[in-house]
Amino acid sequence: MSDFLADPDEVKEYSPRFRLMYVVIVCAIAIFAVRLWYLQIVKGSELRLFSEKNRIKETEQPAPRGMILDRGGKILVDNRPGFIAKIVPQYVEDLDAIAKVLSEKLDIPAATIVQKVKSSRRKNGAYWPVKIKDALTMDEVARLEPLKIDYPGLDVEMAITRSYHMERNGSHLFGYVSEISEYELARVNRNRAAEDKLKQGDIVGKSGLEHVFDHELRGVKGLEFVQVDAHGRAAASQDTELLQGMPEFIEAEPGQNITLTIDADVQAAAYKSITENKRIGAVVAMSPKTGEVLAWLSAPSYDPNEFSQGISPKLWTELVNDPFQVLRNKVIQTHTPPGSTFKAIVALAALQERVVTPASTYHCPGFMQFGRRRYHCHLRQGHGAVNVYKALEQSCDVYFYRVGIALGIDRIAKYATMLGLGAKTGIGLPGEVPGLVPTTDWKKRALGEEWQPGENLSNAIGQGFMLASPIQLVQAFSIIGTEGKVHKPFVVKKIVGLDEKVVLQNEPQFVKQVADISPENFKIVKKGLQMVNNGERGTAKWWKIPGIEMAGKTGTVQLFSLSADQVFAKCDARPMRQRHHGWYVGYAPANDPEIAVAVLAEHACAGSSGGGPIARDVMQAYFQKFHPDWIKPEKGQAKAQPAKVEPELPAPAEGEE
Repeated sequence: MSDFLADPDEVKEYSPRFRLMYVVIVCAIAIFAVRLWYLQIVKGSELRLFSEKNRIKETEQPAPRGMILDRGGKILVDNRPGFIAKIVPQYVEDLDAIAKVLSEKLDIPAATIVQKVKSSRRKNGAYWPVKIKDALTMDEVARLEPLKIDYPGLDVEMAITRSYHMERNGSHLFGYVSEISEYELARVNRNRAAEDKLKQGDIVGKSGLEHVFDHELRGVKGLEFVQVDAHGRAAASQDTELLQGMPEFIEAEPGQNITLTIDADVQAAAYKSITENKRIGAVVAMSPKTGEVLAWLSAPSYDPNEFSQGISPKLWTELVNDPFQVLRNKVIQTHTPPGSTFKAIVALAALQERVVTPASTYHCPGFMQFGRRRYHCHLRQGHGAVNVYKALEQSCDVYFYRVGIALGIDRIAKYATMLGLGAKTGIGLPGEVPGLVPTTDWKKRALGEEWQPGENLSNAIGQGFMLASPIQLVQAFSIIGTEGKVHKPFVVKKIVGLDEKVVLQNEPQFVKQVADISPENFKIVKKGLQMVNNGERGTAKWWKIPGIEMAGKTGTVQLFSLSADQVFAKCDARPMRQRHHGWYVGYAPANDPEIAVAVLAEHACAGSSGGGPIARDVMQAYFQKFHPDWIKPEKGQAKAQPAKVEPELPAPAEGEE
């Protein structure tokens, strides 16, 4: 029995350790007791409130984007209510199950839903809602609502969808909206204050006016506070004591409204005409006296409503790979040789530099021999003796070949620059190209080569290195029509904020008077341009507005060099992509213009048949709206009608430019 009794010496040896253990245990109990007293007594009320607030779901309410209106107040772009299906990973119990049922209801692969949720959870955490599908139909909403009971984490929220009333018409000007990308998020938030930072899932302007004025259009989000259960669903009854002191919601502030200089009726006429005439390219109309843009069209176009509803990868790929560049804003982003429209500028240069006078004539036999090369005129048999008026009316190449040799490229460039070519107009939309006005110095710098005398010929008729965009040419002809008055083109008239407060008001901006060209020489060129539409042999004599004289210039742009036997071959016999571009640029009335129009008709073979009827239709719509009493058909003359729709692009007739 004594063997089991503790040795007194051993007890003495371990007793200090037991005492230390008792002290540690007592201290730990004391610490826990003090901490519990602090949390329950001292901080009890505060922590209880914090805990209760975890039962409050704070939901952002999107702000309606501001409207875009035409110059008369007609709504072009606004918003419509919609619904979005979302998943909040925090509350999801079985992701595969919820993905499967959503796949059946929304026709989305279950694997895509699972991947989207898992990806968002890794990047943004479990509390961030994941958008599964937006722009839900009412039928889809009805199918999803009952599922919210059995599938925690599934939510259907009301949303605001951007609505473009004109659909494909003007889409490149208005632009489109879509969810902000990760790359954009990092870039735009770099220098923003915390309260202004954007978040994943936010809708932003991606192109056009939507992009340029995104900040003004976006507005300020609101907040809604709702009591939820453990699954994140709104509680059947709201605890008024819990919500006491908290606002039921903070109302969202809508974005500012933008009024444009665009006229909806003129814009509609441009779209109708380019569609019915089966053309691709660009149309831009402007007031020569103010610089206000009246119509803006790039074709082919896209429907921006498809972007705001969530564009499919398949459709995006089709748009990106379209051979006729659907996404390009051709009014400002496409620059091509201006063709014979450039002859108006060369004529001004020749008159001002006294290379020619109104009485000077050159003989056109249908070609000009320069060195070992023969340069053809577009009319095989030639134009005979021509002065500056007839040269513009009939678009005689030989006349301008000779003028180009006499002037030289540097003097041609001087006057082209005066009229705005070779530089951006400053219209304020992204992607505008400056075009190109070549000089001897430019070629030396850019290509490391000397300018060749023969290059004066091709550039004098708007070919060669010369490049211009539709917005540049409509401005250049506006300057000619107003005899040297330069106005800066603009498309935004005003921006209006809350309480109808005008935030921005744009007035016509007079830039300068072109003093280096005499009014007399402007008048001479204007008369030649008037003959283009009204002379017996004018290249656009078919396109008239009864009672109102148009003035302008046609142009045809060869896309590649032609051999002697190809020069007069039928253009429409070539494959579509090898056909010439056509230009028509003009204004009306001829003596005191109120509207100027530039039409680029890509692969249309000729400027007269390609762009002439479209420009006429746009001008006619303008005068029918603002000056209907000016349109007075002459006796025996039928009212002008849009050009007949043809199944294929027509070949230019002999003598057509």
